Amino acid sequence: KEYANQKLDDSFLAALADGGFQVGELAKCYFPGGHDIETLDHQLALDQTNKLLELDEVIIYEAAIATDNLFIRADVLVKKDNILYLYEVKAKSYDPDKNGDFYTKGGKIKSSWEPYLFDVAFQKYVINKALPQYTVLSHLMMANKSALCPTDGLNQKFKFKKNSSGRKSVEKPKELTDKDLSTPILCKVNVDAECNVIYEQTHEYGNNFFSFKQLVDYFAENYSTDTKIDSPVSTNCAGCEFYTTHRDEEDGLKSGKKECWKKYLGWNDSDFSQATVLDVWNFRKKSSLIQKGCIRMSDIHEDDINPQPDGRAGVSPSERQWLQVSKYQNQDDSIWLDSASLKSEMDSWVYPLHFIDFETSMVAIPFNKGRRPYEGIAFQFSHHVVQQDGSIEHFGEYLNTQPGKFPNYDFVRELKKQLSHDDGTIFRYSNHENTYLNMIYRQIKDDNLTDSEELCEFIKSITRSGNDYIESWEGPRNMVDLWELVKRYYYNPVTRGSNSIKQVLPAILNSSSFLQEKYSKPIYGASNGIKSLNFKDWQWIQIKDGYITDPYKLLPKMFTDISDKNMEILSEGNELNDGGAALTAYARMQFEEMIEYERQEICKALLKYCELDTMAMVMIYEGWKDMLG
Repeated sequence: KEYANQKLDDSFLAALADGGFQVGELAKCYFPGGHDIETLDHQLALDQTNKLLELDEVIIYEAAIATDNLFIRADVLVKKDNILYLYEVKAKSYDPDKNGDFYTKGGKIKSSWEPYLFDVAFQKYVINKALPQYTVLSHLMMANKSALCPTDGLNQKFKFKKNSSGRKSVEKPKELTDKDLSTPILCKVNVDAECNVIYEQTHEYGNNFFSFKQLVDYFAENYSTDTKIDSPVSTNCAGCEFYTTHRDEEDGLKSGKKECWKKYLGWNDSDFSQATVLDVWNFRKKSSLIQKGCIRMSDIHEDDINPQPDGRAGVSPSERQWLQVSKYQNQDDSIWLDSASLKSEMDSWVYPLHFIDFETSMVAIPFNKGRRPYEGIAFQFSHHVVQQDGSIEHFGEYLNTQPGKFPNYDFVRELKKQLSHDDGTIFRYSNHENTYLNMIYRQIKDDNLTDSEELCEFIKSITRSGNDYIESWEGPRNMVDLWELVKRYYYNPVTRGSNSIKQVLPAILNSSSFLQEKYSKPIYGASNGIKSLNFKDWQWIQIKDGYITDPYKLLPKMFTDISDKNMEILSEGNELNDGGAALTAYARMQFEEMIEYERQEICKALLKYCELDTMAMVMIYEGWKDMLG
């Protein structure tokens, strides 16, 4: 508890968006008549489990098994005579038709599957050790990507609740029908072979090599004696959650990351103000540099990156990496802009300009009959328009808030309606919008709607086909990706290499006197200013401690019952995965029992967040246009 932790400290919140808790509850429904070990007390859970195992046949949910200093809770344990069937339930998708999905071409277990397979291998290991008289057959139980949901509204039958102590859980569905369970959307996958591979492998950890048993004993001994396991500096440090923010340090919390680095690198507090190889954008050679002892960005040589052009306008990825490093090393805070290339690009745009942003969701248990687990849902978009004379308007939006409704087709119909007034250039930020429209195109083809042909033609007109498509196209109004333009034509050292819109927007606002002068006035949503659908007399530029406040931090709180820290984490996001807060808000409106006032407040916040996403794109465009003169 004395260490800062930048991950969500609400596990329920973390599982809310993908439906992890609901998958666990649904799995139990495929094993009816089981006994649920609900207590969190270890000894009581063990006593209840051992009592049930005295029966010849029994199904146990959350079975507790222990031996020596090892303890597990198995999601589902089925006993039939002397055989124990172990089922570890995961909110992860799996395609049963793809045999060998667990392995690389070289026959090794894929790194993406290791956390899941190691989990069930450990559980099987503990059961074998604690109950050697049984044969244990181990399984993963996951969302079946090829299964079709048999009924409408299955998802909404798994409601969230809070008990008197404030602990959240999924309410056991009382109204499930035989039809709901007639086609299982979770599949059982035997992983005994994979467990054996893990048991037989040698495992590297902390520059040491262990058998599986040795690794378990090593972790268990350190855990039981509360001994810290030191981790050498590596690329894994980039994802470390145990670092301190300024607020954490004011609260007296420790930084686990600093402790590791001080031990292995001999650093002191002042060293941590320096950028490192981990901060270099999209750099694949970080690990080899760390192994050579090159940690600081100031120690990177041009040969380490070997910047090379790629024959396209602007900078190549390697040239951009060296641009970031060289500006840091030379303490050059100036903005780099490929004016000629960007101007050439902008001269090709057709007015009026359209800026769009989608909010989307993927859940394990589908909302609707005939849909697959983790099939994408597009529930919201925002749309700004900029005319050739520079006038701006928040032209339109869409938000589905109806629980259980499949919104994708109405979403596309409304998008088509709003974009069909002219042939103006359309903008997105990253590939997300193109990916989702490709996915909806497939859904429309499969469902054969009355307006399928015109919707599909519209989608093809503003997108390019995915790489995995048999059909190939690039539409005449294929969306322009501002994210790609940022990467190739613009670099502001303030972003520290990030191309996320949530980093680029504050950077461009702090550097553009044009934007500062324009948006320091309450013109947004004003009667004689910029038309907005959700803001009134709004002032985007607000200064605190000499810096412009990030506009996203000016928005209303989306949830009143989520801590500021968790809200900040949900709102962070990166170039390819923005929208955590919006996705969570949508999930809550789908699954939680809430009063209408709370629902309306979340809707208002969602509309403002999404509107800012497209207004941020407009302000980046305006900043560039001003820089070009």
